Amino acid sequence: MTQLTIAAPGGTVERVRLRRTSSPVGGHAPYHPYFDYDRPMPAATSRRSERDALYERYRARIRTSPHLDRTLVSFQANRNMPGFGWLKYKEAFSAPLAADVIQRYTSPGDVVLDPFAGIGTTIFAARRLGRRSIGIELLPVGMSVMEARLSAEAVNAATFRRRIEAIAGENWQQHFDAAHELAHITITRGAFPPATERAIAGYRAYCARRVRDPHVRRLFHLAGLSILESISYTRKDGQYLRWDRRAKRPRVGSRFTKRRIEPFSEAIDRQLARIGADLGDVSGGPEPDLRCGSCLDVLPRLDEAGVDLVLTSPPYCNRYDYTRTYALELVYLGLGDGDVKRLRQTMLSCTVENAAKVQQLRRAYAAAGRDDVCARIVGVFERQRALGEVLALLRDRGRAGLLNNANVPRMVENYFFEMCFVVAELSRVLRPGGRLVMVNDNVRYAGEEVPVDLILSDFARRLGLVVERIWTLARGKGNSSQQMGAHGRRELRKCVYVWKKKN
Repeated sequence: MTQLTIAAPGGTVERVRLRRTSSPVGGHAPYHPYFDYDRPMPAATSRRSERDALYERYRARIRTSPHLDRTLVSFQANRNMPGFGWLKYKEAFSAPLAADVIQRYTSPGDVVLDPFAGIGTTIFAARRLGRRSIGIELLPVGMSVMEARLSAEAVNAATFRRRIEAIAGENWQQHFDAAHELAHITITRGAFPPATERAIAGYRAYCARRVRDPHVRRLFHLAGLSILESISYTRKDGQYLRWDRRAKRPRVGSRFTKRRIEPFSEAIDRQLARIGADLGDVSGGPEPDLRCGSCLDVLPRLDEAGVDLVLTSPPYCNRYDYTRTYALELVYLGLGDGDVKRLRQTMLSCTVENAAKVQQLRRAYAAAGRDDVCARIVGVFERQRALGEVLALLRDRGRAGLLNNANVPRMVENYFFEMCFVVAELSRVLRPGGRLVMVNDNVRYAGEEVPVDLILSDFARRLGLVVERIWTLARGKGNSSQQMGAHGRRELRKCVYVWKKKN
C-alpha cells in the first residue's frame, strides 16, 4: 500500500462536485462478540432514497448493545477515576470503555493508536494494560493534560502532598506579578472577577519562581488549568461559552446565572488535594509516543501496517468549536487571538468557520508523487451517494432560509472530505486483521438526518476495511427543542463502529 504525505492544513477553498454513481453491494460481516446482541434498529422508512439504500446495505450490521450507555461513551465515567478526571473534558469517552476494547482486541506489547487523543483516555488505558501507544492531538489543552499525567508518575506522592499542605489557604493575590497576568483574547476578556484575575497571576508567578521541579510545576499548572470554568463567569455550552449575567459583558444580554463562582484559593486547594490523593493510583507502563499536530499531517508519517488497534473519537459534525469552548484554557496556556484563529482553521472541519482543506491536500499528494492515491480517496468521497443527497437537501434548506447558518452545507461537506482522508490513513497504518473502533454520533440539520455512521462506514469499506458492527446505544440522542418544535422528537443513533483490516 502506498504511503501518503499530507501537508499542514490551511489555504484556499475549492468546491468538490459530487457525482452520482452506482456502488456494489457488500456481504454481511460475521456476528461480533464484544457487545451482546439485543435487537436490530427500526426498519428504514418506506420512502426510498439514497440514505435508505445505504441503511439497507448496513442494516444487518447495526445492533443495539445493552452494555453501552451515555456514561461509557462520554466523560462521565471518568469523573472519579484517578488521573482521568483531573480536567473536565466532555469530549472524551470513558476509560472503562477504552480498557474493554483494548483488552478484547490486543495483547501486551501491541500498538494502540488514537489520532484524536484528547486528554489521553486511550493512551493511558493502553499503558495500564502494557500496550504501546501513539497519541496524536492538536489542541494544546489535551497535550498539557497528557504531559502532566506523565509527570504524575515521576513525582514522589508524599513529597507532593506535603508541598500542597504547606500552601493550603495561601493568599495568592499577595504573589501578584503583572508579568504573569492572563493575556486575554477577545472572547475571554472579563471572564473572571478582578480579585480572581490577580490570584491567577499570583499563582502563575509562584509556580514560575518557587516550584523548581518541572514535574511538580506541570501538575500545579494542570490544577490551575482545570479550575478555570468553576472560578469564571462562564460555562462550557457546546458551540460557545455561556456567560453569567454578572459579568456584564458588552453585547451579551444573558439571563444565565451560575450556581456558584468559586474563589480561586478554595478551588485550587481542592484540585491540588485531589491530584495529590490520586498520585498513588496513577500507574505507568510503556512510554507513549505523543505527537502534537493535526492527524492529517501526522498520520502519513506513521509506518504502514504498524498499528494493532485504532481506538478514537473524532470531532463530531455538530458545529462545536473547541477553540471557543476551551478558550479560557488556551489563554492560560499562552495562546493569543492569532494563535486561536490559526488553530481553529487547522482542526478538522466541524465548525461553520472552517475553510476547506482540499487544495493543500491535493498539493501535498502531488508534491509527494502520489496523485493517484489522492485521486482514489477523492473518488471514494465523490461516489458516496447518500452524502450527495444530504448535501443537496441541506443546500435547498439553506436557500429556503431554514438553516441557522448558511455555511452548514459547506461544513458538512468539508467534514466528510477530510474524514475520508483520515479513514484512508488509518486503513494504511493498521496491520492486516487489526481493528478500528470509533465513537461518533449522527447529527441533524433543519430536520435532515446526516447518517455519519453509515457514510463513514461506507468510506471504510471502500478503503480496505470490513464493517463488522455498528453498535448503538439503546437510547439515542434527541434533537434540540427548536428542532422538536418544527420536526417532532426523533432520536439519532449514538454509535461505536468496529471496522477490521482485511487480511
